[in-house]
Amino acid sequence: MRNQHAMILAAGRGERMRPLTDHTPKPLLTVGGKPLIVWHLERLAAAGYKQIVINHAHLGAQIVSALGDGATWGVHIRYSPEPQALETAGGIAQALPLLGDAPFLVVNGDTYSDIDYAQLHLPPQMQALLVMVDNPPQHTQGDFALVDGLVDASLLPCLTFSGVGMYDPTLFAQIVPGSTAKLAPLLIQAMQQGQVSGVHHRGVWHDIGTPERLAQLDRALTRLS
Repeated sequence: MRNQHAMILAAGRGERMRPLTDHTPKPLLTVGGKPLIVWHLERLAAAGYKQIVINHAHLGAQIVSALGDGATWGVHIRYSPEPQALETAGGIAQALPLLGDAPFLVVNGDTYSDIDYAQLHLPPQMQALLVMVDNPPQHTQGDFALVDGLVDASLLPCLTFSGVGMYDPTLFAQIVPGSTAKLAPLLIQAMQQGQVSGVHHRGVWHDIGTPERLAQLDRALTRLS
């Protein structure tokens, strides 16, 4: 049984999803009959992750009300509220006291995938493991290259970072809790030191960034149900 923690990032405002997110936080938008974040909870529970941390900011009280302590999905949820969204690295740093001292998994709450979380392991001496995917139509330039199991920011061609990663807590040690900080600069610095590994996921992955993409995924999942 896994004792690692997982974190779901759910603090984003969802500007591109407006007007849907004016009254509903993006992770609670429904696809295939259930909220986006519930798909993550179910897959994390199936992979053995029982300790879940969720950060929230915009309409965060709705997330807490909808998910409670997580018992419905066989997990234990703790929340990391942010008065205003602290960006990805800032949000993770703020939640570190809830995540323990061991490497932990982080999942973007506004994605959908069939990534098998149980197969992800942070190799020794690495600060991060990133799950990379083929570039979607809306992000054709990609983010980072993946070469011989290492992620590199200076090479081409590039793949897209899926928003799923495993991290050693030390990656965020220099961030002052409560401050705003982006993840990419931390990752690039670690890449330059050869401390970011990666895997290429070739299965299902969707970035739910617009109402149109949300509707497309909803139709696809509804056909499968």
